[in-house]
Order: sequence, then structure tokens, then C-alpha cells
Amino acid sequence: MGTKKTEMADILHEYGEEYLKTHRMCPDQQKAYQAILNCRTAFMGGHLQQCDHCGYSRPIYNSCRDRHCPKCHYIKQVQWVDKLKSLLPATRYFHLVFTIPAELHKLFYINQRVCYGLLFKAASKALKQAGDNPAFLGAETGAVAVLHTWGQTLTYHPHIHMIVPAGGLSSDQEEWIASGQKFFLPVKALSKIFRAILCRIIGEQTDAAIIKLPDDLASFAELKNKLYQKNWNVFSKKAFGGANSVIRYLGEYTQRVAIANNRIIKHENGVVTFRWKDYRKALKGKFMELKADEFISRFFRHILPNGFYKIRYYGVLASANSMKKERVFQLIDKTTYLPVLAGLSGIDVLRIVTGNDLSWCPKCKKGRMHSKSLDTWKLAPS
Repeated sequence: MGTKKTEMADILHEYGEEYLKTHRMCPDQQKAYQAILNCRTAFMGGHLQQCDHCGYSRPIYNSCRDRHCPKCHYIKQVQWVDKLKSLLPATRYFHLVFTIPAELHKLFYINQRVCYGLLFKAASKALKQAGDNPAFLGAETGAVAVLHTWGQTLTYHPHIHMIVPAGGLSSDQEEWIASGQKFFLPVKALSKIFRAILCRIIGEQTDAAIIKLPDDLASFAELKNKLYQKNWNVFSKKAFGGANSVIRYLGEYTQRVAIANNRIIKHENGVVTFRWKDYRKALKGKFMELKADEFISRFFRHILPNGFYKIRYYGVLASANSMKKERVFQLIDKTTYLPVLAGLSGIDVLRIVTGNDLSWCPKCKKGRMHSKSLDTWKLAPS
């Protein structure tokens, strides 16, 4: 029998209580902490399953369903990707990444809800402004945008991933204007537009006292001067082969949490070891060791404000522009996908996606496991 793999919940069970003695968590972090700690345990309640052949029974504990839980994101991810296939036109796509300089990190962290919203706004406005320009594309494009706040080593690194169709809808809505095969928008111009918009709207929110400045910053104007001395770089990757390719790729960026359990190697003697990729040097399979309290701090730095939407749609892909989206589908005129996973249980989703049917009895291998009662029950002490 294989050794049990280390999970985030194991680290919280081992080091969490000691960590909380010396570190403070905001309410959103506390909620995520408890959810991850208790996910799929008796504390969450559940139901009994029994084999219809040999009578073997087992408890099935409920998932916490917290969006930051490493155990709960996979089913959501595959169902969301399955649904997205029906929402995207069958064309080529580009992958854009809008990132901010490190000088903004402190301001963003102490104003997360406002600043993350402004980051979405600046990226989408920059895309629209550049796309509308006749010298570039001269058409209304769209995007699926996803917020991430982490790097591979769990450092704080807010950025927006955008998946953008390689083209746009003409102003008279009579033509789908395709972009070049290898070139979408000039990234230098896009970067300058993004910088200008973000700095302007942050300044407006600061003047209105909606954004709080860090204690070591006298004014936003002081910070703005530093920001304009740096080159901002919007990353643009070559267009994908088609909608299916982009959707598979996007699935890696949507319901992902700061670190998946399969990246955690071990924890012992107060040290956590995990795997990471060095994208700058194109190196995979590198390992990092962090003290447990530092590892926990880095993970919980990426808990989003309650109710904040980290996935958003813009332009011709926005639900508010359903008529434009329908027109895009008509103009591209290619077969689209119908979702098949909507409304299915987690067991059914796993069976379809992985081919592994968890309803078979693990003991006799002949019978099926069925719930004995529809009522939930709780094993945790009252």
C-alpha cells in the first residue's frame, strides 16, 4: 500500500495551531483555514454508502467547497471548462498576461478588493482601446479574464490572464476581422495604455480616499513617478490552434488554487518541501524548502476577498453582449460544443473525465455503493 501523500490540510493539522499563536488572519483567511482543515472529515458531515452485493459500508464526508481548497477545485475546474466550450467561438486565440511592477504590491495587498477590481478594469479597457484602434485591429474583440495573485513559489504577484479571440467584430457587425497568425496587438503600445489607465484610476481612487496608501508612502504621485520610470510588459503568446486547445489551456488557469496538493512533497521537522517551475529558465521539477510558518503565510496571502469574482468576461464574450456574441458565432460559422457535465455529481464527472467509476464496491468489486439515507449526518461532537 502506497504512502499517503502530504496535503495542505496535513500541514495545517500539524502546524496550524502554533502558527495562529503568532500570526493574525483576517475573517476571509480564517474561513478558508477552517474549510481546508476540515474538508472531507467527519466535522463536515456526510452520508453512509453500502454495497448492494456484499453489504460493505463506508462513510462519505462532505467537501468544504471553498474555492481556495486544494481538494475541491478539480471538479469545479472540469465542469467550468466543459461549460466554457459552448460559450467560446471556434477560432484561434491569444494568451495575454497583464502584470504590475513590484512597487505596487504593498498598495494592492492592503486594498485587495478595490485594487484587484481596478486591475481587471485597466486590463479590459487597455484591450478595448488598442483593439478599437484602426491602426491595430479596428474591431471589437473580447476576453475571458482570470485573476491570479501568486507565483510558482507562492510569492505575491497579482496578474491577469486573458484568453482573447484572434480577431474582432466590425463596427457594423457585418464582418469578423481576423488578426494576423502570429501577431494580435503591439504589446509595447498595449503595455503603455495599460500603465496609463491603471495609474490614472488608482490615482482617482486615492484622491477619493477609497484606496489607503502604505504608511511609508507620502502620496501616490511619488509612487506614480517611479512607475513611469519602468517599462511595463504585457505578455502575449502566439495564437493557439483552435478553441479546444485554448479551452484545455485555460482550464489550467481558472479554478486553480495557489498550490495544488500534488506539488507538496513532504513536511518534516517544521519544514515543507514543494515542487515548482522556473519559467524564466524553462526548468521544471525544482524543489523549494520553507519553514512551515512561512509556507502557511505565503499560501494564505492569496485568499481572495469574500464574494470577489476572479473570472470575468469582456467585450463580445460578455453576457451583457449576448446579441454581439451570437453575431460572432454566425460570422465564424463553425461547429460549437454542447456541455455534457452540467448538473452531474462529482462521482459522475470523475467517471466521464477519468474513466474511473467510484461507485463500484472497493471490497468485493462486484456490487455498487448506494447511499443508505438521503439525510445527512454528523460524526463530530456536538
